[in-house]
This record gives sequence, structure tokens and C-alpha cells, in this order.
Amino acid sequence: MESPNLLVASGSKLVSGGMRKNPTLICVPIMGESVDKMVVDMGKANASGADLVEIRLDGLKNFNPRENIKTLIKESPVPTLFTYRPIWEGGQYDGDENERVDVLRLAMELGADYIDVELQVAREFNDSIRGKKPEKCKVIVSSHNYQYTPSMEDLSNLVARIQASGADIVKFATTALDITDVARVFQITVHSQVSHVPIIGLVMGERGLISRILCAKFGGFLTFGTLENGIVSAPGQPTIKDLLDLYNFRQMGPDTKVFGIIGKPVGHSKSPILYNEAFKSVGFNGVFVHLLVDDIAKFFQTYSSNDFAGFSCTIPHKEAAVKCCDEVDPVAKSIGAVNCIIRRQSDGKLFGYNTDYVGAISAIEDGLRGRLNVSGGVSSALAGKLFVVIGAGGAGKALAYGAKAKGARVVIANRTYDRARELAETVGGHALSLADLENFNPEDGMILANTTSIGMQPKVDETPIPKHALGHYALVFDAVYTPKITRLLREAEESGATIVSGLEMFIGQAYEQYERFTGLPAPKELFQKIMAKY
Repeated sequence: MESPNLLVASGSKLVSGGMRKNPTLICVPIMGESVDKMVVDMGKANASGADLVEIRLDGLKNFNPRENIKTLIKESPVPTLFTYRPIWEGGQYDGDENERVDVLRLAMELGADYIDVELQVAREFNDSIRGKKPEKCKVIVSSHNYQYTPSMEDLSNLVARIQASGADIVKFATTALDITDVARVFQITVHSQVSHVPIIGLVMGERGLISRILCAKFGGFLTFGTLENGIVSAPGQPTIKDLLDLYNFRQMGPDTKVFGIIGKPVGHSKSPILYNEAFKSVGFNGVFVHLLVDDIAKFFQTYSSNDFAGFSCTIPHKEAAVKCCDEVDPVAKSIGAVNCIIRRQSDGKLFGYNTDYVGAISAIEDGLRGRLNVSGGVSSALAGKLFVVIGAGGAGKALAYGAKAKGARVVIANRTYDRARELAETVGGHALSLADLENFNPEDGMILANTTSIGMQPKVDETPIPKHALGHYALVFDAVYTPKITRLLREAEESGATIVSGLEMFIGQAYEQYERFTGLPAPKELFQKIMAKY
């Protein structure tokens, strides 16, 4: 890979872990209401590692064009991109169109490095500056679609129209209705490298997040990273800190393998923190991202290249994932749920595994041994115990199967009794409805495992079972790990039970996934250390 083109002053900057492996720039949107605030934020952007800043003039409350633009250019420690976005393109400017365009011309004359002009007015704008454009200023012509992401054909036509308008750099932003929409934008971006057109192709919204991270792999000209969470200039922007520290943005290249967690919801998952940190620690060339997936079969049909090398799978896709795999590990098959999928690089086939039950069962056994003060003997601490599982989904199946294999007597409790009965018959256990659990106390010293999302953020005050019913349990486990101590665990501890949090299961199941992803031994101490922060 040749060295990145140093299009910006800081382009040659060394990054932690050596030279940058991609030329994709990180641009921080500056949206202060005053010039003073903007100047402060530009300093912060520079300190955070930004390559350039986008100065959003439409956010300024009192705007004196010549004076303010001069100040902003003079005070900016990094190259500047000026945008004066009108209301009709999703911005805040609601005034005379000619005045707005004059301001962009002025920014160019005063020394802006880039200016952003909307496609609708680009041709006239570029005609008006013929022969007057400073050598160093590049015109970005942009188009925003806040409704959806067009077809491949329509996107190609759009790019051609933007190019024909006289753009130095093509920019289009679309909206993701489904994560598969992003694949079309990646295709356009990769294709544009053949024709040597610098392109910024971004997809807005949570389903489009990967467009903002993986553009470094697929050759996008720039991406946006915000200074703070939630203060965004378009929906779904990550922070610059996350781009650099969480996703190791500078270390991504065309050959970087993509891994991710497939779920819905998925933004709460700590998997990217865990795996990206571990990848970085051993110099493994991979990136791990959140994948908000609605239809898992469609996801795999779309992202079928070897670039997308491995996946963790969480609620609600673990059972549907089984059908998407070419081969499923026998244990995962009998559980009927997959939480780890590997794409074999030799032929692209998908292999499904279940690492959930190992992570959970070993954490529960450790908890029991600690309570009983015994070291690991030949038989499991679960042997002969009455093991109550709440939930009959993928994780419920995994725990029921794992407990049964360790010699426990299994009871399944579920909101819909029929699903509980179905699972109970499969593992040779008993079934209850969730409502029955309140008065279920055939013996003391039972074990309770919640595998549903009841009590997960943001609904932290919910619990699957009332506190008075917890007195008969020796140990209570909750698969939810955001928050770490759920209401269920708090009340179980108050009732005298040993508690095991979902964090223990999460770390346990991650060891095996990491080894399958990388072919390397899991850095167990590092995993414990990373998760101790949460």
C-alpha cells in the first residue's frame, strides 16, 4: 500500500501504532452559535486528532460574513471546510439564496481549503467562479437524501450528475432504512477509486453507522466525527474519539477484516470495545462494529464477501441465524441457536457455533462453588440442582441445554406457556408460565437464570419475578449486563442469594468467539481488565 496522499496539513501525522494505513480524513463539524465558541471547538478538534473542520455557518446567531470568516480561517489550527446549509437541504439558513452563495464565494476568496455547495445550485456556482478559483480550494458538491438510499443505478447517475456539475469532490448522504442499503454506497465508493474521483458517501441513521467507520477500508475521501456525543450535524455520526480510539480508524486498510455484532437493538453492546481493544493489543488486522440488523438472511445475502469475516449474534436473531449457516456445530444445532458465525475464507461458507452456554454455565458453576466453598470436583456443582430458566429464546435454550448436560433438573418459565412447554420437552424438563413462577417453591437452594431482556436499559426498573419469590434460590443469574446489577440481581442479593451478572457470561462467551475470529488464544486478563471498567 503506497503512503497516503497528504492532502491536508496533518495528513502525515504519526498515529498511535505507526503511520496511518488509509488516506481517509476525519472532519469534525463545528456548529457553535458564536465565532468565539467555534474557535474554542476548532482547538478541541485539533487536539482530538482531526484532519479538518467543517464550519457550519448556518448555525451562527450573529453573522458578519467578511469579518467572521477571516477570523475563523486565521484561528483554525487545521484546514477548513465551509458549509452554509439552507433549510431546503436540511440546514438552518432561511434567507436570500444569492446572499448565501456570495458568502461561499467569499470564504473561497479568503482562503478556505474546501467549500460545500449543494448539487441544486452547483452548476451556476461553478460557472460563476470559472478562472477565479484559488488553486488550493476544492469544491465539494453535495446531495442529501433524508428519506432513503436510492438503487445502484440511481446512485451511479447521481454521482455522474454531481461530477458533471464541476465538483472537485463528490459528496452524497443517504438514509438507511435497512443496513443492507449501506452496501450500495460501499460499492459506489470502491468503484469511484477506479475512476479517481474523490468521493464522500455516507449513510445517515443508526443503520448507516458502518458507512462512517468502514469508509476508511473502502476508500472514502472523508468521514465526520463529532466532538461530543449527541451533538451531531447529521443523524448517526460517531464521535472522533470513538473513530480513533474504539475503531482504530487510522489502522484500517483495504485488507482489514470486518467483524461485528448482529442484533436489534444493538447500540448498547460492549462487544466492539472488547474485541477492538484485543485486536489492537496483538496487531490483528480487524475491526469490530455494531450491526443493527432487521432481517438476518437479507444481511448475509448482501454482505457476502470475505471482507465480512465473522459475527457475534444477539437478540433477536440467534435462532434465525441457524438457518443462515452452511454448517452448524452439533451443540448449537441441538440448542437451536447460534451466537457466533465464522465465514471460511477459502470458500465463503458460513459456520455457526454457540458459545453462550459455556460462558453462562461456567460462570454459574464458579458462583456456586464460591458459595459452597468447594473446589471443582469431578461432578458439576449443578448436578441434581433444580435449575429454573426464564425465557425460551436462543439464550434460554442455551442455558437449559447446558444445565441439563451438567446433570441439573430443568424448569422453563416463559410468558407464552406453549414456547416453554416446547423447550421443556426438548430438554426433558418441566414448563411453567412466567406468572406461575411467583408461587413456585418446591424446594430451597434452587438456581434461577433470566435469559430475557426484562430489566435491560432503558427499562431498568423492570424485573421478571417479584422479590418475595426469590427467597428459595441459592443463586440467581441474569444474562442482561447493561446495567451490570439489574433490579433482579439487586433484589436476589437482598434475599440472600449468590448473584452472577451477565457480564461474567459475556466475558466467558467472548473468549471462544475471539479465538474463532482470530485463530489466536484469547487475552483473558485483558478482557477482564477492559470489562472491569463497566
